[in-house]
Amino acid sequence: MLKFNRKYFLFALAFFVIEVLIALYVRDTFIRPYFGDYLVVMLLYCAVKAFINATPVKVAIGVLLFSYLIEALQYLQIIERIGLSDNVIAKTVIGHGFEWWDMLAYTLGVATVLMLER
Repeated sequence: MLKFNRKYFLFALAFFVIEVLIALYVRDTFIRPYFGDYLVVMLLYCAVKAFINATPVKVAIGVLLFSYLIEALQYLQIIERIGLSDNVIAKTVIGHGFEWWDMLAYTLGVATVLMLER
């Protein structure tokens, strides 16, 4: 089950660099909030596939459920509840605002991954 895959590792690294660049330099109402969420599930998918040899569907569903969980934690305002509302890193990693559009972005990102895996 554990097996390093260089191709997925390089894809994950590329998606990570893109995500960092978006976070640092893009201040808009589409690319950063929605396209970033679309790409982040691809990043997570590739990161998992870089180390775990599992079927694309299993990894994609796991990534999607994890993404939904993070969004649900945002809905529950977990950052504020655990006292990290002033922590920029926590707010960046976990996020700080629930949006249904984010759920759609995650879903479309995973659907894209599964189409590309075919």
